[in-house]
Amino acid sequence: MFRRTFTFVALLLASAPGTGAQTLRYDAPDEWTEEASPSPMRVTQFQLPRVAGDAEDVELVVFYFGGSGGSVDANLQRWVNQMEQPDGRSSFDVASTTGFDANGLAVTLLDVPGTYVAAVRPGASERLNKPDFRLLAAVVETPAGPYFFKLTGPARSVARWDRPFSAFLRTVTVD
Repeated sequence: MFRRTFTFVALLLASAPGTGAQTLRYDAPDEWTEEASPSPMRVTQFQLPRVAGDAEDVELVVFYFGGSGGSVDANLQRWVNQMEQPDGRSSFDVASTTGFDANGLAVTLLDVPGTYVAAVRPGASERLNKPDFRLLAAVVETPAGPYFFKLTGPARSVARWDRPFSAFLRTVTVD
């Protein structure tokens, strides 16, 4: 099921004395394709295959902002605001969150269906318009600050990867 282990070393900012680096480790399913990251803030990114009939693959990006990046709640709100509901309801009405522990790390997982309307790139005024999408995102709290896992794609394809994504998050460790 899982075959590849990835490692990311983060310098600890404002950490306890005597610690200099943190290694983030996690296992990814065989079917996920790792891609070159275009940004130093992206730890890694993956392409997850779409299901038959969907127009595009699912994207998973792992971000780390040097120990910053905002609170868990601020990120959950930002992600929910990247989705709109076709019936005009607030995306907060359909979003769900769950929390769990992954190897001693607190994980908060968000699930929001709808039309994906995030900015085309950070700071851009142009927005995406991708109906029938789903966003799964997680904040993993570590001693060196939070890591952010954002998975987006067509709703049916994301449904295919829902359980493997949760299992993937449960493999996250730091040392």
